[in-house]
Amino acid sequence: MAFAPKASSSAPSLSRPMRCGTVASVAVPVPLPGRPVVRAVAAAAVASLEPAVTVPAPALAGRSASLSAAGKRGLSVAEAMSRGRANGKTAFIPYITAGDPDLATTAEALKLLDSLGADVIELGLPFSDPSADGPVIQASAARALAAGATTDAVMSMLKEVTPELSCPVVIFSYFSPILRRGAGSFAAAAKEAGVKGLIIPDLPYEEMHAFRKEAIKNNLELILLTTPATPSERMKEITKASEGFVYLVSVVGVTGARATVNPRVKDLLQEIRQVTDKAVAVGFGISTPEHVSQIAEWGSDGVIIGSAMVKQLGEANSPREGLKRLEVYAKSLKNALL
Repeated sequence: MAFAPKASSSAPSLSRPMRCGTVASVAVPVPLPGRPVVRAVAAAAVASLEPAVTVPAPALAGRSASLSAAGKRGLSVAEAMSRGRANGKTAFIPYITAGDPDLATTAEALKLLDSLGADVIELGLPFSDPSADGPVIQASAARALAAGATTDAVMSMLKEVTPELSCPVVIFSYFSPILRRGAGSFAAAAKEAGVKGLIIPDLPYEEMHAFRKEAIKNNLELILLTTPATPSERMKEITKASEGFVYLVSVVGVTGARATVNPRVKDLLQEIRQVTDKAVAVGFGISTPEHVSQIAEWGSDGVIIGSAMVKQLGEANSPREGLKRLEVYAKSLKNALL
């Protein structure tokens, strides 16, 4: 199966001014060195999506029915998470980078992870400035971009593959690739490709509501992140607004394997449980079966494994070897949840 890269769309005009009262703080306070200009551009771009739409909690609560009815290709993210909770299981959520080492291998990896029992798959859209990511995913994104993994090429690949999957695919993307294509166009392309949800780590929370309009229009669940450094009141706002599940970042910092799981995660899970009954999945720094078992024991509804998963594919000597390494590694993590 070959996926030919297509030319990217030109960037939209950013001539409209930023709305008054815009606060340049992000939902997940990971370090964003040198990002003030990007944040200002993001705020101006989202402001151009006027009128802004703030979706009240009752409207969000009623979204599950419309998402289910609109989804022609399997479960929504919320449905996949609910199914696991109903069966008393912790969801297995692997992350891989689209296009590393190439898009044909990504397509095979998606099908492999689905066959191994992934409940949701997180697919990273490669970007040249992945500020929330550590060296493993940064290198993976660079390889993917060098191999021609444009946004159009990734969407084309997904359109062919998602009908074969039983689990939903969520795109993890920085805001810049979305901005370049245009928010409405990006959301429509994601829907057409069979994507069920979006994670945008550098989109300021205060600017998220306008973008949500495009997500709702295209039946995409917008998954938000909270961290150990997120103030309590902000955490409540994030959990109320998040769809699919609440993404609990286990550490303050970038992605990448750690020796141990932050013990604060146990308390953070309890704090989130006090303000929402939505599913919660823990990510960042998780790499071993022991980590996975510990987080499941603490009561998380899902475990997200990124850098260590990416390493299996991207650093192998060949795509075939990478897929085999991915299979062995994914099985070890999935078995830790049984």
